[in-house]
Amino acid sequence: MSRTARRRLRITALLAAVVACCLTACSIGPVKLTAPHPDAGGRAICAEVMAALPDRVLDRQRRSTEPADLTAAWGSPAITLRCGVDQPPGMGPTSECLEVNGVGWYAEAGEGGTLFTTLGRKINIEVGVPSRYSPEATALTDLSAAVSHDPVVLPCQ
Repeated sequence: MSRTARRRLRITALLAAVVACCLTACSIGPVKLTAPHPDAGGRAICAEVMAALPDRVLDRQRRSTEPADLTAAWGSPAITLRCGVDQPPGMGPTSECLEVNGVGWYAEAGEGGTLFTTLGRKINIEVGVPSRYSPEATALTDLSAAVSHDPVVLPCQ
């Protein structure tokens, strides 16, 4: 094989590897999130929720997160989830409740999208949905079954 042919073969192999990498999103690094700090009881509930999370949300593949504990992400821009977060400052007993598949959510404007936090559950689960996925609440349908592992304290009203 000539030197030119070997060079073309190496370039073709390299291009094929780059394309394969891009198609599998390997060039996308982990999503960096602020770590939640639930108590021991909250950690146990979160473990059940995290184990039940889907591989896809809005048909977007799950991605790695930093820290990996109690956090999840899907797609790019990332739809994010943090389990065991503090109650948002604006959320209170009279907050409007958006119910999606039996799960109550408090919605507030977030940076570049909407931030949803569960209402009426033992722990707070936060989901950030970029405005690119409008209507943002649609992402919650894919997460309802997993979030239902967090027991209801008060139903959405």
